[in-house]
Amino acid sequence: MNVFGIGLPEMVLIMVVALLVFGPKKLPEIGKSMGKAIRSFQDASKEFESEFKREADQLEKPAPQTMEATLEPSEKPSLSPAEEQLEEPAIATNTTEKDG
Repeated sequence: MNVFGIGLPEMVLIMVVALLVFGPKKLPEIGKSMGKAIRSFQDASKEFESEFKREADQLEKPAPQTMEATLEPSEKPSLSPAEEQLEEPAIATNTTEKDG
């Protein structure tokens, strides 16, 4: 029996010292509270592990495929009047004034 790297002889020695320090009346209460603490720690670690696995599974799921949009070719797209003005070539006028 090897718990936390402690063998049977070491466990017996620890129990004898605890019995001498705390007495026979307090020892069962201490053992009970330690058992509850260990159980709550185990429950918390299991909950953390399950949450971690659930998040990892969600990351591994393939992303939904995206839809591709394509335009059908047409002769000439219809433009709004404002866009038509932008399409017409601008006439550049060079007006410079010469001072006399």
